[in-house]
Amino acid sequence: MAQQGTAGPTGTARLGRVIGTGPSAVSGVVLLLPAGTETSTRKPSPLAAGGVRALGRRLAQDGRDAGLAAHVVHYGCRGWNGAQAQLARDATWAVEEIVRRYGDVPVCLAGVDMGGRAALRAGGHEAVNSVLALAPWLPEDDVAAPPEPVKQLVGRRVLVVHGTNDERTDPELSFRYAERAKKANRDVCRFEVHSDGHRLHQHQAEVLALASDFAMGVLFGADFARPLEDALAAPPPLGLRMPLASGFGQSLRR
Repeated sequence: MAQQGTAGPTGTARLGRVIGTGPSAVSGVVLLLPAGTETSTRKPSPLAAGGVRALGRRLAQDGRDAGLAAHVVHYGCRGWNGAQAQLARDATWAVEEIVRRYGDVPVCLAGVDMGGRAALRAGGHEAVNSVLALAPWLPEDDVAAPPEPVKQLVGRRVLVVHGTNDERTDPELSFRYAERAKKANRDVCRFEVHSDGHRLHQHQAEVLALASDFAMGVLFGADFARPLEDALAAPPPLGLRMPLASGFGQSLRR
């Protein structure tokens, strides 16, 4: 049965209900991290969670029989807020809540936009075995600030997906990040969705199929589709600029 959302210890972050009917027994969890803003102490917009619900519904549907539970993380505020990295802190709290609720189950952090950055930053938690970042917001390289860390991703499988026509978050920054992460962890790949924008609506079916294939593989050991397997195995830059083919999820599975 779906469970009530749970507030964080400070009354800020909150874990949403299980999406869909939920499995009878939970064997793996996807935490969905919505978009945010660079700087703000305001509460998240009620619409923020809508950006990850289509992904959540697809994963809940495809993974229910395997024991997948999907939850949206509702942040305490909408801003990353510099060194506070508030959204990443909220993501870490949510992982702890999953451990408290379900015990020792693998967790995949799946984020969009600023939620993608939060997923990557919080990926070092011992319960997290994988990270999915869709059109992640990543900071510009700045010699006055330390680069976005990647060592926390060692031992995790990581998938980054970015539209080449994204005008909100720079796809070149996610490539540079993935390139650095690949040096620390070979299990990193990145797909480019040609001609698609920030919301990845033009090829939504393919993006959702790719995300589902990744989640089923990392959480339950299902075989990856050949393009995903090849992307993980390929050296850079090939495995970091893998094109997401039209029709993925229909005819490309082995």
